[in-house]
Amino acid sequence: MRSRWGHSVKTRFAYSLIALALAQHQSAFAAETVLDKEAPQQTLSTSSSVASPAPTQATTDEDVKLAAPERIAVHGRAMQMYVDKETTIGTKTAINVMELPQSVQVLTEQLIVDQAARNITDLYRSIAGVSEFSYSGVTFRGFRDDANVFYDGVRGDPYSGFSVPQLFNVQRVEVLKGPASALYGGGEPGGMINYVTKKPTFVESKELTLSTGSEDMMGGALDFTGGLTQNLAYRFGAYYQQEDSFRNNADSQNAEVAGGLLYEISDDTKLTTTFDIIKQDLGGNRLRGVPVDNDGNFLVAPSYNANEKSDFQKMDALVLQSILDHQLTDNFSVKTQIRYLNNDSTQQYHESRGWVDVNGDGKANSADGTIKREYRVQARANDEISLTNDFVYAFDALGFEHEFLFGGDYHYVETEYHYKLATSKEGVGNLNIFDLNYGETDPSTYQLKDMDTDGTRANRFGLYVQEHLHFNEQWSLIAGLRFSQFDDYDKKTGFSFSDNAITPRAGLNYRPIDSMSFYLNYSESFNPASLTDQAQDIADGFLDPETGNQIELGMKNEWLDGQFMTTLAVYRIEKQNVAQANPLNTGDDDGIPALLNLGEVHSQGLEWTLVGDLTDNLTVTANYAYNETEVVKGVTNDSLTNTFDSKHFANAPRHQAGIWTRYDINAIDSAIAFGMDYVGEQFSLDGQAVKPHTIFDMSWTTQWDQTQVRLNLKNIFDKEYAVSGFSERNGHFPGEPRNITLELSHKF
Repeated sequence: MRSRWGHSVKTRFAYSLIALALAQHQSAFAAETVLDKEAPQQTLSTSSSVASPAPTQATTDEDVKLAAPERIAVHGRAMQMYVDKETTIGTKTAINVMELPQSVQVLTEQLIVDQAARNITDLYRSIAGVSEFSYSGVTFRGFRDDANVFYDGVRGDPYSGFSVPQLFNVQRVEVLKGPASALYGGGEPGGMINYVTKKPTFVESKELTLSTGSEDMMGGALDFTGGLTQNLAYRFGAYYQQEDSFRNNADSQNAEVAGGLLYEISDDTKLTTTFDIIKQDLGGNRLRGVPVDNDGNFLVAPSYNANEKSDFQKMDALVLQSILDHQLTDNFSVKTQIRYLNNDSTQQYHESRGWVDVNGDGKANSADGTIKREYRVQARANDEISLTNDFVYAFDALGFEHEFLFGGDYHYVETEYHYKLATSKEGVGNLNIFDLNYGETDPSTYQLKDMDTDGTRANRFGLYVQEHLHFNEQWSLIAGLRFSQFDDYDKKTGFSFSDNAITPRAGLNYRPIDSMSFYLNYSESFNPASLTDQAQDIADGFLDPETGNQIELGMKNEWLDGQFMTTLAVYRIEKQNVAQANPLNTGDDDGIPALLNLGEVHSQGLEWTLVGDLTDNLTVTANYAYNETEVVKGVTNDSLTNTFDSKHFANAPRHQAGIWTRYDINAIDSAIAFGMDYVGEQFSLDGQAVKPHTIFDMSWTTQWDQTQVRLNLKNIFDKEYAVSGFSERNGHFPGEPRNITLELSHKF
């Protein structure tokens, strides 16, 4: 493995952590106070392999808030390992999932731990209607979504660019299905993902995790949290991992330090501050796909990579956040959240540009086996500031219970962007995919052309209201409306545009009994055209935002006294004003716009999820999704509608299914888990078939005292497959072959 940060230091670090864990394992725990509130007495805890876990039982602040240095240890199995029945993602206020008239999934920390998930792509199998597009981009109910990512309910991704979000600092992942513009502003109509980050807590916990695995993977993590005083709590975590890749010329090194303070100023006021420092060094990035034939068969081994060994992406990010919660009166509260984000990345990589006619038959195709490449050097820096203010007022009027939300948010992004390019004319060598000739081309000799880029500025501002009305114990209504203003500016050309949108939503919920609810909702979305697309519209006027609307009908059930839940949802989404190539534009500077709002797409489908404890020892999460996405109106062969059968968007499978089930073996303090992920046939952007695939995983967990060992085996049968398709010249994104991970976690 190429090392940029030094092997000897990392090796000594790992040995030191192992020695510390073994020493702590021999120490006594007499000073610990054990909290045990009617939880089943089982010794297998919910220790985390990626971050310090949440308590395995429900506790109140008064139960666990203790002055340092007294420590709290919590024992016993969580009866709701994969179920989180309360969320804020759908309303910005705490609500029981059964009362939310919308489909939502919450992926708990225990699920993240059990699946040994290190980044978000490891979890897609557990989300109905979501599949991988490329990197961290997803297909959400048929629509591609690369940018609609939120952390703690705030827009802004520290992994923006071509990095994949890591999960070390993530407590849980919340997924809201359907349009979310009524609360969160612009985005695709398929849904949104929100990462809830780790926060300081008064629960005393100290954990060390060491890991190793396939592809020379090695890593370690520390996570501490607890009370410093009666009113002040802290969290500090550190994470490092390095590994090679099954792809040629690729490796990765990830480091992260995160933490913060919780200050309970009074009984009515608390201030939470957090920081997150991220460093990535990805060799051989960007990882494009592997060339295939039209039937989706790989032409070469999945280890193929168009990048040279010297190619890389380096990224540094800093996130600072403060959240002030204040209870003004018993029924009136305010939450103020401010967040600063800086992301700085540099990329140097070879990009496939097309086939070269080396056999002289007049056709440049895969039979020639030679790819023409270009070389790109890109530097990007983002500075983002977000401010969100939410007021919540609960009251009774006209015989009904009301919860009224009024809020506003502001998001500012300034980007510095510089881009240099070299093609074969400037010395970039071709690559033979069958007889790989890495190293024959030298980037130091390329004649790079400065593409004369600068950067952009973007402002997003929104005001929103929402009413949650309880008619009685059975019927409730949630209705809301948002006004959004957006302004974009190109610093190089001086081009700018502004627009606004109003997006409503309404949802009716009927709960005939406590364990059953039916809902019907209507919601709308909007998504502004990108600055690049706006600049192509050289006629008067600008491209309108793409708009969408959804009608969704669903049923939620709790079974066996709430031990597990099921959700069944059917939906129809209509997306209009899709920007597409103007068929009248010839490419000449004749004033005819290059793009017009011509497209219309319909998406309809069904989703079913099950999550919870089927028995005291058996926990499961399962889902199935059917989706049909049809281009109703559009330009033939345009990149947005160019699919193999003119029905599906790229990487929008009709059928998906996933399951993960864990069985606790109490007699030996262990647990065994099995998982399956099925994705049906897809098509790439250029219409090449992506074969359906089914992947099986498993894990074994065992524990003694405060030490837990977990062995995860992914892709048990070492299946060769593609997770999604891209373009003909870049091929399909290959799935990971069989992979083994061994983790040791110790709480002290």
